[in-house]
This record gives sequence, C-alpha cells and structure tokens, in this order.
Amino acid sequence: MTSSPPPTPPPPATPAPDAPISGAERSTSARIGSILFRHRGWLPVPFLLVPLLAHGTPDAMNWVLGIVLIAIGETIRLAGVAAAGTVTRRRSRAVQRLVTYGIFSWMRNPLYVGNFLIWMGFIVISDVLWFLPFAIALFAIEYTLIVRYEEGVLESIFGAEYLAYKHRTSRWVPRPPADDEEGEHHWSEAWRSEISTFLQYAVIAGLFIAKQKYGW
Repeated sequence: MTSSPPPTPPPPATPAPDAPISGAERSTSARIGSILFRHRGWLPVPFLLVPLLAHGTPDAMNWVLGIVLIAIGETIRLAGVAAAGTVTRRRSRAVQRLVTYGIFSWMRNPLYVGNFLIWMGFIVISDVLWFLPFAIALFAIEYTLIVRYEEGVLESIFGAEYLAYKHRTSRWVPRPPADDEEGEHHWSEAWRSEISTFLQYAVIAGLFIAKQKYGW
C-alpha cells in the first residue's frame, strides 16, 4: 500500500492593487508610524551610541547574558525572514501576501521582537544598565507606532483575512497557535540576507571590546 502525498496548502491571497485606505491606516499614530517605518533602519543608532559612550565595566557575565539575548533575537529574526522573505524588508505600502505561518503564527511581529532582544543584548554587554529602562520605553513607543502603521496597511489590503489573523495571534508575546499552519521557508535566502546584519554585530562587538580595552 502506498501513502498519498500530503495536501498542498492553498496559495496566499493576492491583494487588490488599489486597496482602499482603512480608518486604522489614517489614524494619527499610524501616520507618525509611517514616518518611523521609512527610517526604521536608523532607529537603533541612539541605542548604540549611549552604551558606547557612557561608562560601563562589563565582565564575563555581561557578555554571556548579552550573547544569549542576541542569539535568541537573531533566531527569531531568521525564522521571520525565512517565512516572509523580502516581504518583511519593504519600505513601501506594496505588500503582496499575508504571512500567517511559522513564527508568524506565534506572534505578528517577530522581526521587531528579535530586534528588541538583540539591542537589549548589546546594552547588557556594555554594562550601561541604567539605560535599559529608557531603551525599553523608547523601543516600545517607536515599535508600537510603526506597528500601528503596518497594521493599518495590512487591514487596508487584506481586510477580514488580516483582522481574523490579528484576533487569533499575539502582537508581541509568543503564543502557541491553535492550528499548525504550514508554509514555505527559505532558510538559505534568510541566511544570505542576514550576512550584512552579522557583520554589523561583529563591528559592534569589536567596538565594545575596544572600549573595554582602552577605556574611552
């Protein structure tokens, strides 16, 4: 007896090219978030300058805890990029598909959660721990505004499909999904796309080592 192949999942929905703008996308918070969204690649810079310039005396425990946070954050990022690919990297309103499987079935914003853990890890490495509550508050404000914009865009494009996903999936805190939805993951593409990110980590770690050695 031969076993039948597993069913092929249905293709992702394709949005209408001229989707109307929803009320959520028109809100003040979403409009502010759209500006931050376009410049989100530069947002972590202040969170790097303070730990680099402020006094800190990191020890081995700082490095261990920091590297653990960075590793967890990067694992979450990789899972998100592997599932969504270049969809997650766009700075425009043109979204071609709604990704609801993999890490996106556990939380709606895995890349931002991963980024948050990574930058908190670098702050822990720096031992400038007084900056942690300020960094957490600033990240929370910035990412909440950005996500308000993204949620408005997705609601405009995907409508009820996105609202159902939003209802069943946590925004930030990972939560096991009720249904084990399957989808395609491109791990090799994800690793290649993160090469520049890994190089940034190496440069930042080198700066912290130099700071610790020369005590600037």
